[in-house]
Amino acid sequence: MAKDEIKKIGISTGGGDCPGLNPVIRAVVHTAINNYGWEVIGIKDSFTGLIYPDQIMPLSLEHVRDILHKGGTIIGTTNRGNPFHWEKQKKDGSVEIVDYSDRVMENFEHLGLNALVVVGGDGTMKIAQQFFEKGMSVVGVPKTIDNDLSATDVTFGFDSAVRTASEALDKLRSTAESHHRVMVVEMMGRHSGWIALHSGLAGGAHVILIPEIPFDLELVASKLKERRKQGDQYSIIVVAEGAVPKEGEMSMLGKRPDGTVLLGGMGQKVGSALSDMTGVDIRVLVLGHLQRGGSPTEFDRILGTRYGEAATHLIAENDFGKMVALRGTAIKGVPITEAIGQTKQVYPDGTMVKVARSMGICFGDK
Repeated sequence: MAKDEIKKIGISTGGGDCPGLNPVIRAVVHTAINNYGWEVIGIKDSFTGLIYPDQIMPLSLEHVRDILHKGGTIIGTTNRGNPFHWEKQKKDGSVEIVDYSDRVMENFEHLGLNALVVVGGDGTMKIAQQFFEKGMSVVGVPKTIDNDLSATDVTFGFDSAVRTASEALDKLRSTAESHHRVMVVEMMGRHSGWIALHSGLAGGAHVILIPEIPFDLELVASKLKERRKQGDQYSIIVVAEGAVPKEGEMSMLGKRPDGTVLLGGMGQKVGSALSDMTGVDIRVLVLGHLQRGGSPTEFDRILGTRYGEAATHLIAENDFGKMVALRGTAIKGVPITEAIGQTKQVYPDGTMVKVARSMGICFGDK
């Protein structure tokens, strides 16, 4: 497909929302219109807008004015919108699983789209790859606050989430110190502990528990007692939601109809157990969706803008089935299959963990 054959492109945002999505949308619109004269439409709520094609919106320069600093996404998102495994509500209230992928392909053609920019994390990229294999001209943009996509050094949204978590730790420190308490803060991080590790280090945590390093609560309790003996009457413990105790398992709240595991509660379990073991006054805070909200940091605004601009140029080059990725200081196009091959996790013997240990931070393993 030649550049002059491309007339209209779409963009969708899938998975959990995060700061930086709007900068990507803005960059795609500006690059497409200013450089190529293309029409751009927003596909609402991930692929939902291609199942129900009335769920779209035009994206002109006017539509993306003043959205650079705004959190969330102006075209909406969902983490339950897999067209290959769509949950259709039946009249009797039960749920039927249907495959709407052919319908999406038909509506893609019906809308006159020549290409689609898909913004999302691991799950969304897997869907994008499936549609690429069905013949859709797809380009991916990596997004996840967990920073767990293996093909890119950093995903946008991560820096903003770390700042939010670090600011929370800063605020908790004063009340913990005043009341001589232990504060346990549960953060997002299903299988990767990047947010917990970075914010814990930036926020001066004394204990960090992450999925990659199974923890022993006896060792954590010893750390708290040791601090008390040294005259430190308070402590901050950061717990990733996917942290796992030695000879234990993740804390699960349940499962969705599609089998997705809902994690949560590990912070409370850690807090309750440590309170019993030490007799110390412990409070537990779950940051939850606070980490997803708010204005993107300057880093995420710039990274999102660079990703959106680069993704649009990939379309012009007919370089489909690729995802833009940050490699060092350069933005490159890499096969989407590289992004979904494996989860990028914290290396237990890596530099960041070594730095944290040098600062006296306990990971509950020694």
